[in-house]
Amino acid sequence: MKVFVTGGSGYIGRSLLRVLVERGDEVTALVRSEESAKVVGELGATPVRGELTDADVLRSSAAAADGVIHLALTGDERSGEVDRIASDALLEGAGSKPYVHTGGAWTWGNTDGAVTEDAPYAPPVITSWRVAGEERVLAAQQQGRHPVVVNPGLVYGHQGGLPGFFAWQGSQRGAVPYIGDGSTHWSLVHVDDIAALYALALEAPAGRIYLGVTGQNLTTREIAEALSQAVGIPGKTASVTVEELRQTLGLVADALALDQQFDTSRARDELDWQPAHLDALDDLAKGV
Repeated sequence: MKVFVTGGSGYIGRSLLRVLVERGDEVTALVRSEESAKVVGELGATPVRGELTDADVLRSSAAAADGVIHLALTGDERSGEVDRIASDALLEGAGSKPYVHTGGAWTWGNTDGAVTEDAPYAPPVITSWRVAGEERVLAAQQQGRHPVVVNPGLVYGHQGGLPGFFAWQGSQRGAVPYIGDGSTHWSLVHVDDIAALYALALEAPAGRIYLGVTGQNLTTREIAEALSQAVGIPGKTASVTVEELRQTLGLVADALALDQQFDTSRARDELDWQPAHLDALDDLAKGV
């Protein structure tokens, strides 16, 4: 398969390129810099220079592929508008071929127990723009497009992602932070497993939404204790308030304070997704 990817040099993107190349796909990836071009090239993909706002580049690259996976995000106040420009161009270029769009588990807000993809959305401010964007993407099915949405949980692995940030905080402070009393739940997924789901989503029916979670609904205190092992300060953890987290993470802190639990088998049942990392606490303790 010929696959065009945005965000290929990023945290999830690097794992995704490995998955696609290893299964024999011919991959092109959008890059903004020589550094990013080098990263995707070393992973076996062909770099395409451009920005997320370069609609012509995105449209033509998508048209030349058999499928598209859109991971890239500006991560600032422009996120919603830039994502609209990029997703519209990619959908148009892809035509009736698969277009896999990135959502996020935070969109469900506080879940009040374990829920599935069918639960109502209640996003925090930082990701509220995703709801309208996802609706627009899925509505493109009415014009003969083939949209699929993947919503990753909290991604960890290889000492990266937001759990990696908490580990780094612990190494700097001598204690790994957890939120409040530590009872808040995060629903985790390993970066290699979510990458595998994105690749499988290219074969999904049009209009489907998949939560990228592996049923590991862990408290922030449990996660902090595991991370303390990884950074060589076993058992050294400390409570932080959301207000304190905002000083370094901004509105991301409010999203991390969401209590989220998910219980879904949709991706496994429909796409035969078989996550390899089912013990996040052991992975985090070992830095896997």
